[in-house]
Amino acid sequence: MKKFFNKLNIIRIAMLLGATIIIMLIMPRADHQSFSYELNQPWKYPLLTAEFDTPILRDSASINRMRDSIEADFIPFAIRRNDIAAENIRRFSTSQHAEITPAEKNILTSLLNNVYQQGIAEKGLYTKIHTGNNTKIRTLSEERKDVPPVIRTQEGNSLLTSKQAFDYVDSAYSAATGIKRGEMKASLARSLTAVIAPDVLLDSVNDTKYRNQELLNVSGALGVIKKGQRIVDRGEIINRQIFTNLNTYQELLQSKRAETTTNYYFYLGQGLYILICWLILYIFLAIYRKEFYANLRKMTFLVCYITFFTVVAALVLEWNPTALSLIPFAAVPVIVMVFFDSRTAIFSLLVCVLMMGLIATYQFQFVFLELTAGLAATFSINHLSKRSQLLRTAIVTLAVYCLAYTALTIATDGNLDNFSPRLILFFFFNSLILSFAYILVLIVEKCFGFTSMVTLVELSDINNPLLRRLAEEAPGTFQHSMQVSTLAAEAARAIGANTQLVRTGALYHDIGKLESPIFFTENQHGINPHAGLNPETSAHKIISHVTNGLTLASKAKLPQVIKDFISQHHGKGLAKYFYNTAVNNAPEGEEVDPTLFQYPGPNPQSKETAILMMADSVEAASRSLKDYTRESIDNLVNKIIDTQIADGLFKESPLSFADVETIKDTFKKRLATIYHTRIAYPTINK
Repeated sequence: MKKFFNKLNIIRIAMLLGATIIIMLIMPRADHQSFSYELNQPWKYPLLTAEFDTPILRDSASINRMRDSIEADFIPFAIRRNDIAAENIRRFSTSQHAEITPAEKNILTSLLNNVYQQGIAEKGLYTKIHTGNNTKIRTLSEERKDVPPVIRTQEGNSLLTSKQAFDYVDSAYSAATGIKRGEMKASLARSLTAVIAPDVLLDSVNDTKYRNQELLNVSGALGVIKKGQRIVDRGEIINRQIFTNLNTYQELLQSKRAETTTNYYFYLGQGLYILICWLILYIFLAIYRKEFYANLRKMTFLVCYITFFTVVAALVLEWNPTALSLIPFAAVPVIVMVFFDSRTAIFSLLVCVLMMGLIATYQFQFVFLELTAGLAATFSINHLSKRSQLLRTAIVTLAVYCLAYTALTIATDGNLDNFSPRLILFFFFNSLILSFAYILVLIVEKCFGFTSMVTLVELSDINNPLLRRLAEEAPGTFQHSMQVSTLAAEAARAIGANTQLVRTGALYHDIGKLESPIFFTENQHGINPHAGLNPETSAHKIISHVTNGLTLASKAKLPQVIKDFISQHHGKGLAKYFYNTAVNNAPEGEEVDPTLFQYPGPNPQSKETAILMMADSVEAASRSLKDYTRESIDNLVNKIIDTQIADGLFKESPLSFADVETIKDTFKKRLATIYHTRIAYPTINK
């Protein structure tokens, strides 16, 4: 139990739970699937049945038509103010008018009585009567308090406006008195205008009340879809009524969620689903990729990268479900494969797509499309060594997207009537974004300290400033590094190790010799500076090329994997030439301290650095052979590698005995090819 709850496992569990919580917080809150649908388009989902009674409402077009009809046919409500008529007639009859005779005044009073009996409507009410389909008005009277009010309908076409009432009085007065129309004295006209006021007014309270009641009937339910009844089935064209029913169902669904308490079972199920997806990846790594599972930095990257992609996709889905097709899920395996391997990349894609499949709009279609496109991207790229490979991968991914989408459309609809060119355009932009995944590679390298194959290829260019300097200042060391690079790469390929990593690491493993190139045999031309030095000093000069190399690598900002080749290519071995010299020169009985002749190490930690140690020693020793027979080469390779094994230099590397034998055979064949016997060209005797 204590072994399980160690520091590394606790961190792994914390990352697992943290990623699960983050994804759950970002995912949509709905505890039912959300749907995306359009008017006059087929329903893409399976049969949808109502989870509760749902009213059938009219569609918006029908509602607008009925509203317009009600507005046109509505009979306005009015109120008759008899007190206004009585008061105005009284005011006129009791007022003094010197410009007219009492008889004329009686005529005008009678005329006022007539127009008020006919009714004078206010301007707004008059407009309503004469612009609608009805010329009637309704009045509401309360005959008794314990009895509901009575609504009476009467003709409203006879109602006058204030101007029409004045014109009527003026015309009738002219006919009765003989005065020409329009020649009424101004003071009398002003008096009449003052007492001619609307007595039939718009009853705004009751008019609004009854108008809204009639409009409410329009928006009322036509019927009910009972719980369990069909709302829409797959392939059915969404007409206006079905579209309205779906909107009503979605709105009621949202309101019910808001009213009810949180469905903890839903969140529990969602959390378990995400945990299971993560466990798929964790178990795979723990069983089949132990080196990745044990590496906390690599585990952190995997969890963070998959979480990042899932969170971004969830946010895009929340914003616009259709835009989910723009997310390049194929970038998940592509980037993972750059720093891991193809199987880990495929499992990462599977986990990411399964988690998004929980909330995707078209779940089956989404999983099928993204898995096929992601797998195609994985198979097409294999080893990313050039940026141009991403363009090829993007083209392959686009082709697979289009093919898979076409297959899905035919399989679900039986034809291509609903084939969406817009979705193809989305796939195009998706693949275009994928072609820029190299930017993600650079970001990951900077954030997590990884080294991609592209970076290794760039570093292995002999025009690199550091290698150029090595070729100019220490040409012997440069040639040695080139030979070791070739030899180590062949061995790495033979046992399935990282060939490019070994090749690049070998080119840089001896850059520390730039500080004092003359002290190394391959750069000497008849002058040996060690001749006047004691073995300890000479050993220090030789050993220091490791520390000097690490310093140069740091200044040149070389990645850590290259620094590992510099520090591990001698491991904790001894500078044996000078150690043996010191032992031989020491007085009898005096012991020589071996630590003075020991490299700082560490010993090789990977297959690649172990291969380099073997290749470095074998290539250097092969130059001292007097004859290059197959037997002498075999003996040399066996002696050097067996000695390194006996010294325990490979105990920390994952090399197997079978790997060692394969490496030996590769070295022997390669050296035999390099140092094969050449025939002597004959000379001309005549």
